[in-house]
Amino acid sequence: MKIGDLNKYVTIQYPTRVSDAMGGFTTTWADWGNVWAALWPTTAKEIALNGQATMTVTHKIRIRYRAEVKPFYRIKYGNKYFSITSIVNINTENRWLDLLCNEVV
Repeated sequence: MKIGDLNKYVTIQYPTRVSDAMGGFTTTWADWGNVWAALWPTTAKEIALNGQATMTVTHKIRIRYRAEVKPFYRIKYGNKYFSITSIVNINTENRWLDLLCNEVV
């Protein structure tokens, strides 16, 4: 992989809990940081969820190795959000991470 292939500037976000006015908590997302990434769509499928058709698109996002990235984080690219389902440390070299993600459209 060449550095020029990382041509998408994405934001890595992590969930935070904030208290609401009723004594409960709401999950919001905070920015962890911005990184350059390569983004590839890999598969797409349509499923019926609660009587409505929902499109799930699976993507692979490659970034430079970051030990801090966790599977419960998400990626924001423009106005799209990708939930991380799996993290692969390619060849266990701590050089690249492949983030396997789902986007709900």
